[in-house]
Amino acid sequence: MTASTVQKLALPALIAMVVGSMIGSGIFTLPSRFAGATGVYGALIAWVIAAGGMLMLAFVFQTLAARKPDIDSGIFAYAKYGFGQYWGFAAAVGFWIGTCVGNVSYWVLIKSTLGAFFPVFGDGNTLTAVLVASVMVWAFHFLILRGVQGAAGINKIVTIAKIVPLLLFVVVLLFNFDGQIFYDNLWGGPETEKTFSSIWTQVRQTMLVTVFVFIGIEAASVYSRYAMKREDVGRATVIGFLIVTSLLVAVTVLSFGVLPREEIAAMRAPSVAGVLAAMVGPWGAMFISAGLIVSVLGAYLAWSLLAAEVPYLAAKYGLFPKYFEKTNEAKVPVNSLLLTNIVVQVFLIVTMFTTYAFQLALELTSALTLIPYLLVAAYALKLAYTGETYEKDAGARNKELIIAGIATFYSMLMIYSGGLKYILLSALIYLPATLLFWRARKDAGAQVFAKSETVLFALIAVGAVIALWSLATGRITV
Repeated sequence: MTASTVQKLALPALIAMVVGSMIGSGIFTLPSRFAGATGVYGALIAWVIAAGGMLMLAFVFQTLAARKPDIDSGIFAYAKYGFGQYWGFAAAVGFWIGTCVGNVSYWVLIKSTLGAFFPVFGDGNTLTAVLVASVMVWAFHFLILRGVQGAAGINKIVTIAKIVPLLLFVVVLLFNFDGQIFYDNLWGGPETEKTFSSIWTQVRQTMLVTVFVFIGIEAASVYSRYAMKREDVGRATVIGFLIVTSLLVAVTVLSFGVLPREEIAAMRAPSVAGVLAAMVGPWGAMFISAGLIVSVLGAYLAWSLLAAEVPYLAAKYGLFPKYFEKTNEAKVPVNSLLLTNIVVQVFLIVTMFTTYAFQLALELTSALTLIPYLLVAAYALKLAYTGETYEKDAGARNKELIIAGIATFYSMLMIYSGGLKYILLSALIYLPATLLFWRARKDAGAQVFAKSETVLFALIAVGAVIALWSLATGRITV
């Protein structure tokens, strides 16, 4: 297989990569996740904030794909060129580990779904659940080894297959919509304080959830080296975003029109199955459960492709050891894929010792992924502020400065909303991961840290120590 035949993903395939990466486990848990925190007003405000912020990020990826066409795997390469080697490494690790943990959440949710029919799987973190998930992880490993294009083709088919049950769910919601129930859920229920300060508190509780379901928006950018046309990268990002956003809002908001908030909040994951079962009977839960499994397996495939790309391309940029540049005859980065699945395996084992495995994986994934999002947005802001690449296009500078500014502010707001717990847990992951950066710099015969990067590393080290102490004393629980 030659390079020319590998790099041939057209616009529909890139859109499928974006949609397939974004629609996974998160959308199937939205009704109960939102109902547990807020009502209709809070949900609508949360989606306006999230969709607006993520749309700005989508525009940022589109802008950077056009202005920096020579940079592949922009999710971390932009951070490197904008702020330095270690910042680029931090973005790469944040996205990579976040994706690995996200993949773990998929297996947890699949087994939790099966647990409704087979108690041996429990909430997705029993020994049996972990053993079965482990077998599947390595089955997917060997599937991907057969070639990126083949996996991308499978993803395109699976993306179509998993949208069908969600569209059916929305149609059933519309036919069963009750205006009075919807009205009663506007503020969250009769006992909820009807003030906008109360609403904002509710909204904040949903922020990491909204981030999680939008993760994957960068899929086309990460996989840009396979694009048939460079301009398709930005187009796929925006089109995929609009498709997914419509589904997310419909699934969340319309559910408030069929059941009281308290009933939805009490449902086990996947709550979409519970809502449909309440409308049409037990077959609804079975139908959605089947759709969820297809959906999650497709998303897992897409995210595995994304995750394996990161150490490979990071090695090419000198941020990871050169060991990860190795590819097989099908152009699959074999060592990168192997390390990725080892990390997934480790986190799968960790879930056996956590109380709320899916929630932890969801929120930790969001927190880790927000760091590279922030750095990408900040790089676009830096370009617009300094005027770099705008020498022949001054008219677009102010508009793109505003877009990048909003995207940067949104990313910072989401990190703040996530709270100190996930910042500290992220530091605990970053500290040992820095060994990869140390090895890469030593291989290149270069100084490990620049002066400003030493400060960043020191902050990470302090955060990791505090995280360990907090876990040991019970101040942080998982």
